[in-house]
Amino acid sequence: MKKIELLAPAGSFEKAKIAFLYGADAVYMGTRSLSLRTRVNMDDDELAKTIEYAHNIGKRVHVAINIFAWDERYDEIIKVAKELNKLKPDGIIVSDGGVFDIIKQYAPDVDIHISTQANVISYHNAKFWYNNGAKRVILGREMNKEQIKVLLENKPKDLEVEMFAHGAICFGYSGRCFLSDFLCGRSANLGDCAQSCRWAYNIYVEEKNNPGNLMPVEDDENGTYIFSSKDLCLINEIPEIIDMGIDSIKIEGRLKTEYYLASVVNSYRNAIDDYMKDPKSYDGSKYLKELEKTKTRGLTTFYFNDRNNKDIQEYEGKQYNLEYEFGGKVVDNEGEKVIVEIKNKLTVGDEMEIIIPGRLETEKFVIEKLWDIETDEEINTVNPGRAEQKVKMILPIKVQKDWILRRKK
Repeated sequence: MKKIELLAPAGSFEKAKIAFLYGADAVYMGTRSLSLRTRVNMDDDELAKTIEYAHNIGKRVHVAINIFAWDERYDEIIKVAKELNKLKPDGIIVSDGGVFDIIKQYAPDVDIHISTQANVISYHNAKFWYNNGAKRVILGREMNKEQIKVLLENKPKDLEVEMFAHGAICFGYSGRCFLSDFLCGRSANLGDCAQSCRWAYNIYVEEKNNPGNLMPVEDDENGTYIFSSKDLCLINEIPEIIDMGIDSIKIEGRLKTEYYLASVVNSYRNAIDDYMKDPKSYDGSKYLKELEKTKTRGLTTFYFNDRNNKDIQEYEGKQYNLEYEFGGKVVDNEGEKVIVEIKNKLTVGDEMEIIIPGRLETEKFVIEKLWDIETDEEINTVNPGRAEQKVKMILPIKVQKDWILRRKK
């Protein structure tokens, strides 16, 4: 079987390190204001640091310039393209044909990947981009597995194919949506989506013979989440995806936490490696059990197995995980004590789990003692009251920097 790339989101250098630590082969990130997640884009120094770090450990970095650009944005795009040609990321992700031409001209030494925003849903479209110089296409999430197989069988031999396997699904066609711009002047196609599809809406009907007499249509007093989709999860489909010959599977979520990254990347890393080692024993349910500790919405296979699948909408809005939360991150060791940067309130007696890179099973323990980071005095509880709040504790196993702790609520 061909080795498949596990591609993870990175909203910062620190998140990129977590993704690599927990098994990602590559990460993708944005640049300044030119990607579809402008709130998490990196500055030049952080981007350069991430690329250098990744290449030093044999990993890869893909950079997104995947907005649909107005003419006034092209001076900035040219400038960034020149900078990226010097930094040498492993791919630049684009959607817009004009941006594509600029990257070819000003970043000729970097591979071009065609974003899912470009709606590549046929081998004819894939061939078009390949003939114009693309190295990889990222498939539209609307395709089912039979359509993907046809594309893989008919694409140019050395054209790489990437697909989404996990994360949020957009109500718009592969993310092309104008709803946010229409409602509040924040364009999803320029990276500033307000996630209007996740809002609660009150719907009214009007009988044509009684204009102005509006009657509400709603599920409950909170309105109806008519646009909000469940989250994609193809962990059970990993064997079929690998057997198809897909080059890369992608996890969505540059806005997600380090805890989310560690949990999800680690689960998919173990799933891929286990299937590659022993295909006959693959059991997706054990990886799904781990993934469900991080989900915020219901999970769906979307259209992968069935183009007629209707189980894709989250009509009740977000379903927050009520059992587990981000406990903290290991930042240093001080003798037998470990220094942990906390992310939520921790108290003596809390049930915790250590997410171990490369191992699906977590290490469970109960907090027996906590020590103040400055006075070294024993304390009963600690709150994340200020930035980078830290605490000392003793863990049941030897841990390394950046390992993630999960707290059972």
